[in-house]
Amino acid sequence: MIKPRTPPGVMELLPRDQIAFQRMLDTIRRTFERFGFLPVETPVFELTEVLLTKSGGETERQVYFVQSTGALEKGGEGLPELALRFDLTVPLARYVAEHEHDLAFPFRRYQMQRVYRGERAQRGRFREFYQCDIDVVGKDVLSTRYDAEIPAVISAVFEALAIGDFTIHLNHRKLLRGYFEGLGIEGERQFAVLRELDKLDKRGEGPVRATLQGEGFGLPDDAVDRLMSFARVRSTGHDDALAKLAALGSGTALFEEGRDELRAVLEQLRVLGVPEARYAINLSIARGLDYYTGIVYETTLDAHPQIGSICSGGRYDNLAGHYTKSKLPGVGISIGLTRLFFQLREAGLVGTADSSVDALVTLLDDAGLGTALSLSQRLRAAGLNVETQLEPRKLARQLQYADRAGIRFVVIRGEDEAARGMVAVKDLRRGEQFEVAEADLGSTLQVEREQWRALGER
Repeated sequence: MIKPRTPPGVMELLPRDQIAFQRMLDTIRRTFERFGFLPVETPVFELTEVLLTKSGGETERQVYFVQSTGALEKGGEGLPELALRFDLTVPLARYVAEHEHDLAFPFRRYQMQRVYRGERAQRGRFREFYQCDIDVVGKDVLSTRYDAEIPAVISAVFEALAIGDFTIHLNHRKLLRGYFEGLGIEGERQFAVLRELDKLDKRGEGPVRATLQGEGFGLPDDAVDRLMSFARVRSTGHDDALAKLAALGSGTALFEEGRDELRAVLEQLRVLGVPEARYAINLSIARGLDYYTGIVYETTLDAHPQIGSICSGGRYDNLAGHYTKSKLPGVGISIGLTRLFFQLREAGLVGTADSSVDALVTLLDDAGLGTALSLSQRLRAAGLNVETQLEPRKLARQLQYADRAGIRFVVIRGEDEAARGMVAVKDLRRGEQFEVAEADLGSTLQVEREQWRALGER
């Protein structure tokens, strides 16, 4: 007999935890739609030649390939035809390039699906996980004003999730690359240095410094000192961010372009009403993927920095160029929701949810089945989610079942209640029992449910 077990690197939840996860998905979806984003889904696998462009950086070394048994029998050389998507941005670029003549631009899309990476199996790292993405894609050009709208959406999402104070860290690839130019770091070397700087928070300054000074980079000590000093720049408020940018001094044309665009984003965030405590410049943020060309974002929970980035993204002007001659610039972000949910649950910031079932209609004997079914249907028509006990059991066992399943209301209609036209309701959350006229049961439970939600107790 085969032992049942889940493969490593996946998150499989019990129903009440799945409900909590689903409610986070629903909150994110509602917020995305509130900002005018449209839903899109793409296949779980893409053609390998489409997916593995020279755009994914280190992530491309974690790709899962898809091979049918028939293809395995035939053998053949080269990579398999299909590969599982490792993010949602590369499939988006393919999607927009393929359907550009049918889309209205700027195209505002959200996508909430699973992605797959060959991560080393360890606690809190997943091989299958949900990403929740938004992107705005333009035709020929895309105003940098969209670069500021994205963090406004991030702020709205995490305010709605109510998981604690957070900071959206901002940097700009043009600012970084312009600074590199001033240090004599040119061409492909810039991307290698960017990837190393992006590891500062994980590896620490010492190991990153040693790498930049060592074989393969060989940067002089003074250049590394200036890079480390640049990467330490952080702001603590809106005016401080502008002051820190001004204090960087003059630079190359690319450097100045990046600084101007970053300043414009900061001013627009203020106009959008995003609290200044929610965003800051952080010049160590680089983002490891090579396709970013402008602003980049990283979001962290202030009280739980060990969780790491909970949302990241940025501007990419050239990604779709691998699939079309059209210029389709874009900007977007991604929330790795599976890892975030896991970390929040570990930190005690997300608890087990009540059931999505509002009420359990009990069955005390077989003679009452017709009444129980009819009553359940009337409650459903009133807008409630209802489970019906279809086999009679002792009332204590039915109450125990409802409590374990997280169902709040237990509806009881025995002979005594029926004779008086009443129904008894056990509220397992409040630990109270009350009676209500059968005709008023649906509206009464609806009011109780909405009051409970309004108090934030559910």
